[in-house]
Formats: sequence, C-alpha cells, structure tokens
Amino acid sequence: MKELALYIHIPFCHKKCYYCDFTSFSGMDKRIDEYIDFLLLEMNLYREILTEYVVKTIFIGGGTPSYIDGRYLVKIIEFIRKNYNLSYIEEITVEANPGTLNREKLIQYKEAGINRISLGVQTLNDKLLKSIGRNHSGKDIIENIKLLRELEFSNINVDLMFGLPNQAVEDCISTLEMVTDLGVEHISYYSLILEERTLMNKWYKEGKIKLPDDDLERKMYHKGVDYLKSRGYKHYEISNFCKQGFECKHNLFYWRIMPYIGFGISSHSNIENKRFCNFNNFKDYFAHLRERKLPISEVEYIDNNMEMAEYMIMGLRLVDGINKNMFKKRFGKDIEEVYGPVIDKYIKEGLLQENGVNIKFTEKGLDLSNIVYVDLLP
Repeated sequence: MKELALYIHIPFCHKKCYYCDFTSFSGMDKRIDEYIDFLLLEMNLYREILTEYVVKTIFIGGGTPSYIDGRYLVKIIEFIRKNYNLSYIEEITVEANPGTLNREKLIQYKEAGINRISLGVQTLNDKLLKSIGRNHSGKDIIENIKLLRELEFSNINVDLMFGLPNQAVEDCISTLEMVTDLGVEHISYYSLILEERTLMNKWYKEGKIKLPDDDLERKMYHKGVDYLKSRGYKHYEISNFCKQGFECKHNLFYWRIMPYIGFGISSHSNIENKRFCNFNNFKDYFAHLRERKLPISEVEYIDNNMEMAEYMIMGLRLVDGINKNMFKKRFGKDIEEVYGPVIDKYIKEGLLQENGVNIKFTEKGLDLSNIVYVDLLP
C-alpha cells in the first residue's frame, strides 16, 4: 500500500490577523454547518480514488479549526476512519489559537484520536500580540498549555514569529525561554513575511509600521537557533525544532515530496505527478460538489525534471539535507549526474556541504538558500 497525508482546511476565524494571507473568514459562522457537509461530500468523492493508499497523517488547519464547535472535527475524523485506511495512522494534528480551547473541546479531540495540537502563539509579549491582531494574551497561552498537559496531550507544537514591528532580540529569547520552560515538544520559529493582501503590508507601504532591518532579523534567527539548541531541541528544518522523535510527520510529507490530498476550499494536493488546488471561495466549491464533481480549480502535471528539482529544493530545507542513496532509489540516477555542477559550485562558495552520504546546506547556506534554489530549477 502507498502512504498518504491528508490536509483538511477549516476557513473560519473569530478575527483575521493583520499579517494573515490564508483563505480564512470571520463573521461567517452561519456557513459552518453547510461547509462541513460539503467537506464530507468531497471526502466521499475521493474514496474510490484513494483505495490503494494508507493514511499516515492528518492535519486540520485553517483559519482556526479550534474556533468551531468540537463536534465538527469529531464528525470529520469519524468519517475518515469509516471511509479511509487508517491502519497505520501516526499523527492527527489540529491547529488551535489560544483562547479558543476549553476542557470540553479538548476532551472531544482526545476521544476522536487527535494526538497533536499546534498552537498559534507567535509571541508571549501582550503588546506585540495586540499589534499583529492576535485575539489572545500571553496568559491564555500558558493556561492552554497547562490544560493540554492536564488532559495528557503529549505532542504540542507552538508557532512563533520573529521580525515583528518593534520587536527586539530580547523579546524573541524571552518568548523562547517561557515556551521551552513549558516543555513543548515542537517549535516552529519563522520570520514574518508581509503578504500583498494583508493589513500589515498596507501599513508598511504607508510608513505606519517599521520592521527590523535584515541584520537584526538574521540576529533574531541565529540567536533563537542557538538558544533552542542549548535547551536540547533538534534543529531539523530551516524553521523547525523538536525534542528527540517529535518531528512533524505531516510536514515531512511535504518536504520529501510524498503524496498528500487537501480537502476544503483553497486546499492543495500533490499525487501521482499531478499538483492541483481547490477553488478558494464558497460559491464555486459548493457548486461543483452539488454536481458531484471534484472542486478543483487548477491542475499542473509534474514531469521528471521538475519533480527532481522540487525534491532537491524541499529536501534541502531539512537540516540533514538529501540522502544521495534515496535520490538514486527514487529517480534511478546519481544526484551528481543531474546536479553535479550546481553542487560543486555551491560547495566551493560555502553554501553546500557533502559528507559522502548527504548533501546539505552549511549554516551560511541556510541564510542564502534562495540563491541555490534558483540554480536547481530546470
């Protein structure tokens, strides 16, 4: 049987954060019931297509999945259990915002088999939280993590941001210190990116907010990496850190270009050399499903050269890099046969290194990865 990851998009939020460019909506609670019904209908249409696959991971993202009533997520997972092969399931993650979780909801998650909670924390500085539009406080975060531990959730991720307006290096380290003191198993530590359609991008262009310069932003990253390593966290992907054995199994499907299917509006899929995405609005998504048609808006076919390039680009995000034997097993060619000149060039420039088994970025290369990626594209 072939392995598969499932992603489920819940696009509802209490409030859209100022930096958020994801497909999410506030004030649309009246559509939740209808959306869940169509989501299950979409999953049903895939049953026959995916009979040869076993589901290894499920990730419920958004939006804010924890914003909606817990019974909806229970219903989704129960449907998947009845209609897909979950014999080898390893990880079921739900994204959650502090302040939207409570004991009753978490008990429902636990009973449904959800075994990983990913908290959108960003920072524990209340002033900074308010400035980026977060609808919770540092106290909410700490109380939620304590409640998760009380209910015996043993795999917690927190998402943290650096490079925020008016943020200092000291704030980054203070947040990391508090989070690691709470013993979370996994930390995503990533830089703010201003997306075109966001309020923060508008404010930046209008000169209403100022971001840390490049040197300060890199200092925030490197100081954070050093601190997390000093606390025993493994740096296993450019922006991700974990305690031993707690890598995000779902994200590894993406980074290793393994098959995944996305359900819900704006969800993306990649399977059998085909990449496709769903409509990003309720009208078209619902209309196609009413006609029992998959709600796919765009399809791209991936040839062998592009698949190799993507395998290289995504694989190099992993700190351990790309195993040369695995590359040959997958593509039937030595990695040097395809990318030898590029690899040699960037080894000489100090961005890549090779240890006989793996090819990976140097510390300098992790900072300048985009330069290498351009030369890997066909």
